[in-house]
Amino acid sequence: MIAAYHFVFNDFLENTYILSDESGECIIIDPGCYYENEREDLKKFIVGKNLHPVLLLLTHAHIDHILGVKWVKETFNIPLMMNKDELFLFNNAGTIAKMYGLHADPPPAPDKFLQEGDQIKFGNSFLQAIFTPGHSPASMSFLAEKENFIISGDVLFQSSIGRTDLPGGDYETLMQSIFNKLLVLPEETVVYSGHGPATNIGEEKRTNPFILEFAETVRKL
Repeated sequence: MIAAYHFVFNDFLENTYILSDESGECIIIDPGCYYENEREDLKKFIVGKNLHPVLLLLTHAHIDHILGVKWVKETFNIPLMMNKDELFLFNNAGTIAKMYGLHADPPPAPDKFLQEGDQIKFGNSFLQAIFTPGHSPASMSFLAEKENFIISGDVLFQSSIGRTDLPGGDYETLMQSIFNKLLVLPEETVVYSGHGPATNIGEEKRTNPFILEFAETVRKL
């Protein structure tokens, strides 16, 4: 069974996730660790739990989610996986970081590009890659079907949705991703978002104002 752990990093209060199973292998998702103490906390947790990192995954390449990519890859010597259509954002990390008063070294080249339907294996476990663009050009969500949770990046939040005013964002595309890829999951599916607390699909169907408004708009067409 997969256990999910999360850390809140950098000035954007970004959620970084570690997923592990009984094998001791783990994957790191969206390493936003920017400050030295954040990186030390992440490393101490991994060492303390006697975990063995084997993969580094990105839901998308906005700067707050990739500030620790270079450090993680060099520290643990693990392959980096992301969607190819996020490369424009990823490769411009240094320039984008400066816009926010931050510093980012050029990130390492990805080792594999992910696309819809890919199975991601670690230890005794699997994740399914789901293509959920709209917040960014090619955001990916990662579904642990057996354990009933999904890592959604910045696509869906508790009572909110991802912003679409950044380069590559598109409101209609985002809402189609939410309705066609996420809301079709079982209502008890836990959603681990890129910022803020966890939620679940059923709760967002019933109470998320953005989802309710969009559903009403579509109904009236």
